[in-house]
Amino acid sequence: MSSNAKTFTFEEVAKHNTKKDCWIIVNGKVYDVTPFLDDHPGGDEALLSATEKDATTDFEDIGHSESAIEMMHTYYVGEVDTTTLPANLNNKPPPLTQAPAYRNQSSGFVPKTLQYLVPLLILAFAFALQYYGKKNKSNES
Repeated sequence: MSSNAKTFTFEEVAKHNTKKDCWIIVNGKVYDVTPFLDDHPGGDEALLSATEKDATTDFEDIGHSESAIEMMHTYYVGEVDTTTLPANLNNKPPPLTQAPAYRNQSSGFVPKTLQYLVPLLILAFAFALQYYGKKNKSNES
């Protein structure tokens, strides 16, 4: 990060809010995370939901690793003029639209776990059927 970093207004940063052009603000710094959307462990929705606001609180609440924080330097594009941040958007989480237990599950732990668990259960069921099927045939003979 150089000393002659570009300074953006909040409005300029907020325009970058799509999958093809995604910028976020964390600790007064602006990051173009577009290339990282597909690789983000929390899914692209986590980053897209952090656009158009100061995402510092969201970022810190997750508890990112040191390597994740180091990786952010790769996506750094400049600073945000903090005087342009809207008072009602500055470090405030979005209002809840559904029960907290179901919030952000689309890219969460449960679907990713089921992605691996369901095939294993099917495989175990198939082996059980094969085993008990052979056992029953040998009992009938």
